[in-house]
Amino acid sequence: MKTSDVIVSFRGVRKTYDGETLVVKQLDLDIYQGEFLTLLGPSGSGKTTCLMMLAGFEFPTGGEIRLEGKLLNNVPPHKRDIGMVFQNYALFPHLTVEQNVAYPLGVRKVPTAERAQRVNDALKTVRMEGFAKRYPAQLSGGQQQRIALARALVFQPKLVLMDEPLGALDKQLREHMQYELKSLHEKLGVTFVYVTHDQGEALTMSDRVAVFDKGIVQQLDSVDRLYESPCNEFVANFVGDSNRLRGTIAAVDGEYCEMHLADGTRLKGRNVAGAQAGAAAIACIRPERMKLANGSKGNGANALAGEARGLIYFGDHVRMRCGLHQQDECFVKVPLGTEALDGFAPGQPVALEFAPEHLRVFA
Repeated sequence: MKTSDVIVSFRGVRKTYDGETLVVKQLDLDIYQGEFLTLLGPSGSGKTTCLMMLAGFEFPTGGEIRLEGKLLNNVPPHKRDIGMVFQNYALFPHLTVEQNVAYPLGVRKVPTAERAQRVNDALKTVRMEGFAKRYPAQLSGGQQQRIALARALVFQPKLVLMDEPLGALDKQLREHMQYELKSLHEKLGVTFVYVTHDQGEALTMSDRVAVFDKGIVQQLDSVDRLYESPCNEFVANFVGDSNRLRGTIAAVDGEYCEMHLADGTRLKGRNVAGAQAGAAAIACIRPERMKLANGSKGNGANALAGEARGLIYFGDHVRMRCGLHQQDECFVKVPLGTEALDGFAPGQPVALEFAPEHLRVFA
């Protein structure tokens, strides 16, 4: 994406509620026209505060927020041309569906004739045109979510903000709505900014993800790079599953390094943090990147000796729990039908191997 495509920019944005603790620390972030950007992080990481500052429900303590070059810092929410979908939908219970959807048009003084057409178009977009006369209490959670989205889209905003809008739905409906939101985004081409603590949601829907922790964006990247190339231990453990190995950097060779574990095992991995020899380090490896060795170490592969402790069934595969000497338990993704699973018994020795390029070493 080109710099000219930037629709929102945060520059040096900070936020504190008590004058002492910064909930958001020095945020510099560009959001591009038409993208689906997710702000991902644990509770208290600053992601929702950033969304609320962009929406206008909170104001920054310092720095600037701009929409298409226009400074937003002191602009009230209804004058920002931004749609908002809240976690609890925030529908008016005493208004019908069509009255709820029409509400933003009334605030903006859109003529009555045009208002009716826009409401109908918005309801068609979310496939809820047959529910116009119902009240929110007569709708399911998924239907209320669609109405809240229609209300956010009806005035044709420059961007739409969503604060964990699927959090109240059951697992099956939540996953269905993820695909619907992504499809709607692709159809409309409107910029979506989405907040969640669910990394599965982030990976399923987003073009890019900003991972927050302690008020700082730890990594901003495409979903594939975020998963395959996490920049630090926090991102590796928060996005997807990772096994952790503790040891010491013994030698550095370009972008790779040799790491020694407490039991003397030597492993080669990517020296992501640029650690020097002698430094204590933690290495992360995805469960699907490890495999049960067939007795002979693969060409150039890392090898670990461990003990099988149990199997967790996932439908198309199992996860094998493995104990390692002086390390945390690790998990290995094993396809169903793998010969090594025949006659499995807890306590039996296992040999694990994985390629050096998939082991990421952090100081």
